[in-house]
Amino acid sequence: MTGDTGRNPEHVLVLGTGRDAPARLRAFDGVRTSLMSQVEFVHKVRDPGLNSHLLALPADAPDQAWIAVAEAVHQHDPFTRIAAFGERDQDRCAAIGAALSLPTHSVQTIRLVQDKLAMRETLRAAGLDSTPAALAEQESDIRDFTAQHGFPCIVKPLGGSGSVGVSRVENAEQIQRAFAQAGGRSADIVRSGVIVESFLTGPQCSVEAFSEDGEHQILCITQKFSDPESFVELGHLAPAQLDEATEAAIQALVPAVLDALDIRFGPSHTEIAITADGPVIIETHTRVGGDEIPELVADITGADQLQLAVAQVIGDKVLPQLRRTLAAPGPVAASAIWFGVAAAQGELTALEGLEAARQLPGVTEVAALVSPGTKVERLASSRSRIVSARATAQDGASAVRQAQEAVAGIRANISMSAAPTELSGLL
Repeated sequence: MTGDTGRNPEHVLVLGTGRDAPARLRAFDGVRTSLMSQVEFVHKVRDPGLNSHLLALPADAPDQAWIAVAEAVHQHDPFTRIAAFGERDQDRCAAIGAALSLPTHSVQTIRLVQDKLAMRETLRAAGLDSTPAALAEQESDIRDFTAQHGFPCIVKPLGGSGSVGVSRVENAEQIQRAFAQAGGRSADIVRSGVIVESFLTGPQCSVEAFSEDGEHQILCITQKFSDPESFVELGHLAPAQLDEATEAAIQALVPAVLDALDIRFGPSHTEIAITADGPVIIETHTRVGGDEIPELVADITGADQLQLAVAQVIGDKVLPQLRRTLAAPGPVAASAIWFGVAAAQGELTALEGLEAARQLPGVTEVAALVSPGTKVERLASSRSRIVSARATAQDGASAVRQAQEAVAGIRANISMSAAPTELSGLL
């Protein structure tokens, strides 16, 4: 950014596509970026020619190959920093960082975050979790688990996001399908394997936090609205509507979890179930939340989580400024997002009513998530959602209602044997 003084030149290696993070990095004076991505995602890199180097490897290339390529560039054009701003390739980022002595999350921390069973075992040892969980190498392992712990249970990939491969299993007849879904291949599954754990009954939320030198600051607790069958998130509300005791319990639990996993810097997104016994960790991530949760947080606090992460990567101390921002009155009291899902499977030919939805009171954004010609399906994962609307208001209920109303007014025309169908997905 113009006006920066005294900053040493920086060359940041970004793992993954980085979305707009590389551009934000380059906006600082003296900062160059290089990108390292899986081959199949190179087309998603924004302004690739503005990077000093663009490196691509197959998704199944071993870590040592990624390290070797990074080392080859590092020898003649040294990297000074390294970062991964999304879910994908965080493990490679940690491995390369360790090999090149660049500061980033440790290999062990990323393993614990990406391996949901290892995370639970670590939290159990720290006295922070007692959820029954086990590795399921075959269907019989799930049957053995339910014989001991009963139904319902959750079967899901050992490491993944976007609710891909997640199933609630109510009886023995559902085990085979759930195991197959969790063990499938997807870009959203970052670690192979299947985990089975007891179902956590209660509403869910996520905790958006930022850490610096091992000190943690919670920005927001976000309420989650999920489909009860697929667990795909249909909406979010910031801040969550919680009683004081529950909020205090969450505020105490999450920093302890981050400490146990040795998450010492950067953004984190921790998912929580609020059970009858109190808040319980579902999983955590060393990144900002998806589903425009950072935008919801910015709406109510004025804090830009990605900008904080970018500035921290190049060495800035950001926690003091973040706390000053959080101490000031927020721009609005509540912000919500809602998603629409096609009511039938087929080919999307058009989305009608987008502009009218944008004109509704309180609506700040309406976005088409897919283009005409896209094959759409009933709700199966977060990729099934085809439109979203964000709204702000002076109370949470109004923000959710306004976002829902915006989605409800949009029509999805789908090419199939039946007539065009309305969007579904409203709770």
